[in-house]
Amino acid sequence: MPTREPVPERVWVFDFDGTLSSLVADRGAAALLPEARELLSGLVRLPRQATAVLSSRLLDDLAARVDFRGLYLGGGSGAEWLLPGGERRTADSKTRRLRHIRSAVLPALERLREIPGVDLEDKRWSVAVHVRQAAPDERPGVLSFLESLVRTTGIRLLRGPEVFEILLLPEIDKLFGAVVLCEMLRHVPSPGSLVYAGDDENDTMAMEWVIRNGGIALSVGAETLIPGVRLVDGPSALVREVRRLAGLDEKG
Repeated sequence: MPTREPVPERVWVFDFDGTLSSLVADRGAAALLPEARELLSGLVRLPRQATAVLSSRLLDDLAARVDFRGLYLGGGSGAEWLLPGGERRTADSKTRRLRHIRSAVLPALERLREIPGVDLEDKRWSVAVHVRQAAPDERPGVLSFLESLVRTTGIRLLRGPEVFEILLLPEIDKLFGAVVLCEMLRHVPSPGSLVYAGDDENDTMAMEWVIRNGGIALSVGAETLIPGVRLVDGPSALVREVRRLAGLDEKG
C-alpha cells in the first residue's frame, strides 16, 4: 500500500492578488513577486509543513502564475485543488447547483457591461465585478444592482479593493477552502499551527476561523480587516514577517 504523507505540524495559506502579488489595474498582468516566490520556495522545503496558495481565480489561471512544485493550489476559493503530486480535486457535489445558479445569474450580470468602465471576470465559482475604471458616481448604482440581485437569487456579495465579488454558491468562500485544505492534509488546527494571509473580505471568514483555532492571521494592506489580525502594510512586509515566523533567513 502507498505510504500516506505525514500530517503537517504547521500549515501556511496565502491569498494571491494583493498578498503574494501587487494589485495591478490589468488583472491579467498580476504576477508572483520575486521575494514571494523565494519565500514559497523556502517554505515548501521545511519538514512537516504544508504551504498553499488559495485564490478565487480559476485554478488553471492560478497555476500558471504560481508554477513550481511542492505547493497546494486552491482555485475558486477552494472548490478546486491542484495537489503537489499533480492530482486535481473538485467539489463535484456542488457542480450541478452551480450550473443552475450560473444560468440564472450570469445573464443579469451582463447588463452591468453597459456601464462605462465596469468589467466582469467570470471565475466559474464566482464573478468579479471590477469598477476600477468606472466613474465614482456610477459605483453606487452598481452596488445597488448587485444588492438587489443578492436578495432575489440568494447569491453572496463581497467587497474588495475596487471590485465586488459575487459568490455564486454562498458557502464557497475562503473559509470553505481553508477547511477543505486542512481535511485533505488531516491537519487539526491547534495554537500556532495555522497561518493565513490575505487582503480582502473573502479572506476574513478564513482569518476568523484561524484565529478561533489559535492560529495567526496576517492582514495585508493599510488597515486591519478584522480584530485579532496582525497588520502588514504590503506584500513585501508580509514576506519579511513570514520569514521571521518560519525561521527562514531574512534577505539583507
